[in-house]
Amino acid sequence: MNITVNGQTGDAAAPPGTVLATLLRERFGATSVKLACERGECGACTVLVAGRPRLSCVTPVELVDGEVTTAEGLAEESEDLRAAFADLGAFQCGFCTPGQVVHATALLRAGLPADAERARARARAELSGNICRCTGYAAIVEAVCATARARAGARGDSL
Repeated sequence: MNITVNGQTGDAAAPPGTVLATLLRERFGATSVKLACERGECGACTVLVAGRPRLSCVTPVELVDGEVTTAEGLAEESEDLRAAFADLGAFQCGFCTPGQVVHATALLRAGLPADAERARARARAELSGNICRCTGYAAIVEAVCATARARAGARGDSL
C-alpha cells in the first residue's frame, strides 16, 4: 500500500493497527508530528488528511484515504501564520505549535466570519482540541485572526 505525504508517495506497509503518527515520523521523517498523549486528546499530532484535520496518533494507517499533509508540507502556505504566532507570542516551548498551525491552516482555508468577535469565537471553537500548556489561547486565536485579516486585505476582501 502506498501513501502520499506532503506530495511524495511512499510505502505505507505497516503492521495492522499502526497509527499514522508513527508511520509519518519513522518512515517519512515528519518530526513535526508529535506523539504526546497518544489518545487523541491534545492535538499535537494533527495533520491534514484530504485537507481535513485528523489526529494522527489515533488514526490507523489502513484507514487513511487521501493525501496527508504535515506542518512540513505547509511550510510555505503557513509562513505568514507562523510569523503571526511569533509576533503575537502565540507559542513558547513550541511543542504544540505544529499541530496548532496545521489545524489553523485548515481553518484559514475554510475562512473566518467577517465580524471580528465571531471570527475569534469560531477560531476558539475550532482550535479547542489543540492543547497548549504554555501561552494560553488568546494569543493563538489572535494570531489566526490577524492572519485571516491580512490575507483578506491582500485579496481586497473585508474581514
